[in-house]
Amino acid sequence: KDIDEMTRMLEAYLAFARGDGGEEARPTNLRTLLEEVHEEAQSYGTPIELKLRRSKQDLVLPLKRNAFKRAVTNLVSNAVRYGDRIIIRAATEGNWLRVEIDDNGPGIPADLAKDVFEPFVSTKAEGSGLGLSVSKSIAEAQGGSLRLERNGPRGAAFALRLPREKRRPRGATA
Repeated sequence: KDIDEMTRMLEAYLAFARGDGGEEARPTNLRTLLEEVHEEAQSYGTPIELKLRRSKQDLVLPLKRNAFKRAVTNLVSNAVRYGDRIIIRAATEGNWLRVEIDDNGPGIPADLAKDVFEPFVSTKAEGSGLGLSVSKSIAEAQGGSLRLERNGPRGAAFALRLPREKRRPRGATA
């Protein structure tokens, strides 16, 4: 069990250190990707609902697909640790895509909430404390953001926002 936990921590650290691994953004069907994450997350045994706004056409975005999938999967697996009902929502807001992962757990302790995206900050013993920082790093590398939108005794909600069009990541120069 200790070796498994050390392996998970090492893999999480390596993913954090690699960032998105140099993956190129490619046109990605968001519905297909989120349905894939949803299907794979069924193995957790926790009810997970996927809510996508109906649209006349599929939303195709320039995404680093594997990295984005890792970011969403990290958020879902985190939510499953704390809640027994998870909702994945996705919608467009102007020129932005918003993916929200909502759980009904106890929320994040107030003393940890401000540092929740810092590496190695974990609210549970079995976590490595890298999942949220990896997800935030992935979002920022694609020109987006990750925020704690809601936190309280009825759970936490994280919102991952990405531009619908390719933009330079924060801190990038021309």
